[in-house]
Amino acid sequence: MLPAGKSLRTLRERLGLTMRDIEMSSARMAEKYRNEEFSIPPSRLSDIETKGVLPNIFRLYTLSVIYRRDFRELLSWYGIDLNNMAADLGMIAPPKSHMSEALSGLASVQVPIRLDPAFSEQRTANLGRMVEQWGLVPLSYLAQFAHSDFTYGYIGTQDFTMYPILPPGSFVQVDEEKNKVLEGAWRSEYERPIYFVETREGHTCCWCSMRKDDLILQPHPLSPVQIRVLRHPQEAEIIGQVVGVAMKLTEWQAVGSSPGSKAQPTLN
Repeated sequence: MLPAGKSLRTLRERLGLTMRDIEMSSARMAEKYRNEEFSIPPSRLSDIETKGVLPNIFRLYTLSVIYRRDFRELLSWYGIDLNNMAADLGMIAPPKSHMSEALSGLASVQVPIRLDPAFSEQRTANLGRMVEQWGLVPLSYLAQFAHSDFTYGYIGTQDFTMYPILPPGSFVQVDEEKNKVLEGAWRSEYERPIYFVETREGHTCCWCSMRKDDLILQPHPLSPVQIRVLRHPQEAEIIGQVVGVAMKLTEWQAVGSSPGSKAQPTLN
């Protein structure tokens, strides 16, 4: 792959644009947004194209507009691939549970496009060994499989409300259409719906039940967190039901704790 600067120069020449054209067009961008950072003088453009000088985000956006190219594509020329966010999210573990919009802007995702013929959904297997080929699929293509409005949440490293079912550091998929508490006689803890709840103090995952206008937030029996009773919807609102989870079973630990120390969870 060509260096980013050389790729930008090749793109400019292919479109028949001179450095003067870029200067004039970028000046209009700067005037529109009242920010001179959008402006690209010929000397600066020459440095970007031939000396490897990094353009700021404003100038890179200007070039993406002038060259009619996706801003994310130009970012990728400089080694920033926004589609890597899903994998890179695991590098930082915030202590508090929260909603996550980080994946909403992804343009594509890698999915298995061919499985080993020996794969059987009836048997437990190492899926990584069963995938014969991975492929890059546009998320717009996957939209045809969507039947509900999903959002995504993260269980903070200090949120032990549903431990050990949902360990701290887990990612959860939430169906926003299922935002009403279901009452029933559940045969096991795995049958009972888990809800993603927003309170004045933040977010959490828990079992829920209603008592008149009160929402009862019930943690797992093995959790150190206490039951909370909050006014609904003034103090607590159900975002939706947890319908999917991705977790690591051995790598999480409470913030501030060392691998050899006993974690001291914060009661959320």
